[in-house]
Amino acid sequence: MSVAVEQKRKKSFGQRVIIHFKRYWRLHVLALPCLLYLLLFNYAPMFGLTLAFQDYKVSTGFLHSEWVGLKNFEFLFKTTDAWRITRNTVCYNAVFLVITPVLAVTLAIVFNEIYVKRYAKALQTMLIMPNFLSMTVVAIIVYGFLSQSNGILNQIMKATGGTVRNWYTYKPIWPFLLVIIYIWKNIGYSSIVYVASISGISQDYYEAAVLDGATKWQQAKYITIPHMRNIIVIMFIMNLGGLIRGDIGLFQQVTQDSGALYEYTDVIDTYVYRALRTLGNTGMSAATGFYQSVVGFILVIVANTIVRRVDPDSALF
Repeated sequence: MSVAVEQKRKKSFGQRVIIHFKRYWRLHVLALPCLLYLLLFNYAPMFGLTLAFQDYKVSTGFLHSEWVGLKNFEFLFKTTDAWRITRNTVCYNAVFLVITPVLAVTLAIVFNEIYVKRYAKALQTMLIMPNFLSMTVVAIIVYGFLSQSNGILNQIMKATGGTVRNWYTYKPIWPFLLVIIYIWKNIGYSSIVYVASISGISQDYYEAAVLDGATKWQQAKYITIPHMRNIIVIMFIMNLGGLIRGDIGLFQQVTQDSGALYEYTDVIDTYVYRALRTLGNTGMSAATGFYQSVVGFILVIVANTIVRRVDPDSALF
């Protein structure tokens, strides 16, 4: 009896799939380009993970290169700079993970409180624009401020009787400067999700709060932020996967790849890039990327499991 019931369930499931596809075939056709994009650019390149376990040679290709097991992973862990680059990568990303959501949520609340929506949209557009600039352009803008010869900052210091300084060898400012540049570039775009979340909150809550005499701060504290809790946690979990990945454009191009700043600006990605450029070891680079992906995946799974046990509605899956 149980086998017959199971066969009936399987058959009915297949029938439901067919009925669903026939009913919504237009939506499936619309999703097809995205599916093909994922298959071609996200899943097909995963065959390249084999390079992490091979002594890759261009002449033989990855199908015939010698397998070396975990030897490529030893480069990252045995290097004398392993602690420094790991510390910088994790610390910078931890700061980004904390500061960016706080400022993005604050910015979204401010946008929501601007009554003239035309001004709100104009301001939002201005803050989003930096996200579409490449890091090369951002590096040029920063160089325009910090150049030793013609930089705006040195020109101001010269005009006020200060000392002209080579900022690309002055370490103390760069941890703060890199955080500021990252926030300036990403804060506007990050706030879009939270603006959309706020727009879905019923106005009845705010009207009742106004009748009770609640201030704008109290409305944000007891209505807006609690309703945004789920999306804030979900975005945090998703971004946690990049905890040990560094933006090579930010840490290399913006700093002009200055060796004098490596103590504070060298991260895993920049270090591996320089090693790849010097040694030409593609397998070592692939092993590092694979290691970063695995650690990021584990962080997301662990964080999501903890959140699901505490508050299932805020879990990513």
